Amino acid sequence: MTDSPRRFATLDAWLDWQATLHPTMIELGLERVAAVWARMNHNKSLPCPVITVGGTNGKGSCVAMLESMAQAAGYRTVCYTSPHLLRYNERVRINGESASDDVLCASFERIDRARDEIALTYFEFGTLAALDRCVCEAPDLAILEVGLGGRLDAVNVVDADVAVVTSIGRDHTAWLGDSLDEIAVEKAGICRAGRPAIIGQRDAPSSLRTEAMRLGAMPLQLGREFDHAAADSGWIWNGTATERLALPMPALRGAFQLDNAAAAITALRCLRQRLPMSANAIRAGLQRVQLAGRFQVIPGTPTWILDVAHNGSAAQALATNLQAFACRGRLRAVLAVLADKAPEAIVQPLLPFVDQWFLAQSDDARALPVAQLNARLAGVLRTPTAGCFADVASALDAARAASRTDDCLLVVGSFTTVSQVLADTARLAVIGKG
Repeated sequence: MTDSPRRFATLDAWLDWQATLHPTMIELGLERVAAVWARMNHNKSLPCPVITVGGTNGKGSCVAMLESMAQAAGYRTVCYTSPHLLRYNERVRINGESASDDVLCASFERIDRARDEIALTYFEFGTLAALDRCVCEAPDLAILEVGLGGRLDAVNVVDADVAVVTSIGRDHTAWLGDSLDEIAVEKAGICRAGRPAIIGQRDAPSSLRTEAMRLGAMPLQLGREFDHAAADSGWIWNGTATERLALPMPALRGAFQLDNAAAAITALRCLRQRLPMSANAIRAGLQRVQLAGRFQVIPGTPTWILDVAHNGSAAQALATNLQAFACRGRLRAVLAVLADKAPEAIVQPLLPFVDQWFLAQSDDARALPVAQLNARLAGVLRTPTAGCFADVASALDAARAASRTDDCLLVVGSFTTVSQVLADTARLAVIGKG
């Protein structure tokens, strides 16, 4: 390490440079991250309890609930998630607030001085910055979301006190394998010997539990060691050791969110000796939790529904929400996806609900060209598309122009698709949210 001048003065400059540092956007493996982390004089255990959350879908919801419940109990948190919707700063939250530019730049500077010749990926740089903040901020709890897979994901450079795997589905198959069993083994890689491994899916592939046990972890699975049940005014969490809690419905929409909530509560209960938490704090946290882009309903004329669903399993969950949602008019959908996704799998569960499709290409280097999107869906969509658009903004304008007062507009397909709606303050002002 050297005493050279600070490389960049602004967050944007750091991020632009990080995007060019490594020849590939994604390169799984812990060697680079572990080497830099060690040079920063850190070790595999953070100075606070760590909950690492992996899974195909439900990770963001579970992390948001964990964070909300911990804060309701009065604990300071550092929370790491990805990707972001509007600002990079959203990826690192310190006690519920996005990290400032100065804080992130300070961590980037420490990482840069430590890495020397090691070429980190964009994601690895960000992960190390989040972990650095976990050391600098000395929170009561660190909550880390896996970016891709688990075993070889950068967050796995630190040991989780509790590992959570929310669900297993087909996504990122080029890196994780084609079968659910292969994917499950990769996800289980965040588990640690002698520590709890929470499985938030009743019908998870058997290889997930088997691999967790092979690693020496203590699996606690929904439907086996813990569960939830319906109640007249909410729901019941049935924990290990016969513990039961009567709880309100989470603020996040969808019956499937009870799986995520039950997993999050079980994870926190595993830390009860270090982080005691009252039932009232759990209740308050569930009622206060917020998460943009997950069946986010923006009332207006028409009503907008934003959902980052980008694989078949997430689209099925979205379909369940649409079935329970009262749209008085027609439902139109703006769809744009990334090139490594399967648009057919996203569209299929939504077919019974969508009256008209507007296909677009998001403002992302990894976006699937709209001509290819249209070609792949030609034999899938039951109704003709309303058109193909070179960008999401044009598709949104066309969908809104075609809508009447009682109609609903669904924006779906990726984080970048939804972010383009949230970032357009002029459009949000028009629909009553700006």
